[in-house]
Amino acid sequence: MSAFPNYDPGLIAALDAQADAILGVFSKAGYKRHEPSVLQPADIFLDRSGEEIRRRTFELTDPSGRELCLRPDLTIPTCKWQVESGNAYPARLCYHGLAFRHQPSEPHRPTQFYQAGLELLGLQDRAAADIETMRLTVEAVRAAGLDGLEVKIGDLGLFSALVDGLNVPVQWRGRLKRHFWRAGYFEALLQRMTSGAANDSQRLLAHLGGLGTAEARVAVEGLLDMVGEAPLGARTREEIVERLIEQAADAAALRLDPQVANVIAEMLSISCPAPDALKRIRALAPSLDAPLQAMQARLDTLSGLGIDPARVTFAARFGRNMEYYTGFVFELWSRDAEGAVQVAGGGRYDGLLEALGAGRPIPAIGSAIRTERVLAARRAAGRAE
Repeated sequence: MSAFPNYDPGLIAALDAQADAILGVFSKAGYKRHEPSVLQPADIFLDRSGEEIRRRTFELTDPSGRELCLRPDLTIPTCKWQVESGNAYPARLCYHGLAFRHQPSEPHRPTQFYQAGLELLGLQDRAAADIETMRLTVEAVRAAGLDGLEVKIGDLGLFSALVDGLNVPVQWRGRLKRHFWRAGYFEALLQRMTSGAANDSQRLLAHLGGLGTAEARVAVEGLLDMVGEAPLGARTREEIVERLIEQAADAAALRLDPQVANVIAEMLSISCPAPDALKRIRALAPSLDAPLQAMQARLDTLSGLGIDPARVTFAARFGRNMEYYTGFVFELWSRDAEGAVQVAGGGRYDGLLEALGAGRPIPAIGSAIRTERVLAARRAAGRAE
C-alpha cells in the first residue's frame, strides 16, 4: 500500500467485513461503540505519548490559533471522552476508524490506516481485565479471518516489583523503572550507579549532591552564571538546573551493590518462550510470586484459546512504544507478503485517565488491531476470500 492510500471498492468491502466481525466480538462482550473526533487537541498526545508517537504526529493550527493534531491513535481520545462524559465505571468502549502517523524512516508506509480496538476502563480486578482484553483481541482477530498467531508479552509491573524488592536507593528506583526499556542508556545508567564517580565532572556532581537541595540549586545557578549564556538547545535554564541537581543527587548517593546490578541485568536479559521465562524469573526472584501467578494465568488463557505456549514469547524489556503503559503488555504477530508483521497489541495504562483529568487513579487496559495488516496477512496466507 502506498504512503497515501486510496481505498478502492474491493478493499473497502473487505475492510468493512473485517470491522463488522471484530466489532461483533466486542459488542457481544458488552462493549459500546465510540467514535472520537479525527481532529484532537495536540497537547494530549504530545504530553502523554512516547517519543515514537510524538515525532510521528501530524500537527496543525486552526484559524483561531488552537494547536490541533490528526489523531495518531484512538486510545487517548476515547479515554478523554470517558473522563469528560462523567459516565460510570467500569466502562467498556470499542471503535473502528482511521488513525494518522507520519512515517519519517519509512516514507513508503501509509500515513493513514484503519484501527479497531477496545478500552476496558475502571475494572478493579486487574488480573481479570488483563485476561479479558487479551482474550477478546485474539478472538476478534480470528473472527476477522486470521489464525496461526504468535504472541509477544511483557509486564512493566514485574520489573517494578523486582526493583522495589531489591536493595536499591529510593531516589534511583523511579529512574530505573522509567528507562529500563532504553537499551544502551539503561546499561550506562546502571554502570554509573554501580561504579560511582569516574572523573572530575562526576566528582564535582557528587560534591554538589552532598549539599542540601537549596544549597545545591544556588551552586548550580552560580556555575551557569559563571559560564555565561551558552546556547541551551531545546531545554530551558530551569530544566537544565533540575537535571544537574538530579545528577548531583545520583552521584552523591550510595553505590549500587554489584550483585543487585547483576540481578537487574539478568532479569532484563530474559527473552525466550514464556514457560521458560517463568522458570528463570522464579529462580532469580522468588519473591515475585504474585505477578508470576498472574503471568501464568495469562499463559493458561492463551493455551485455552489453542495457542501453543511455544509460540508465546516473554521479553523482560518489552514495553511497547507508549510512555503511558504501566503493566501487562502484549502483541499479536502474523506474516504478510513482506514477512513478520504486528497485527494487534495492547496493554495496561493505569495512570492515563488521572492524567486526563479523572482526579483519581483508574485502572485501565486496552488494545488496538491494525485491520489493514490483518487483511494483508490473510491474503498472504490465501485466506482473504
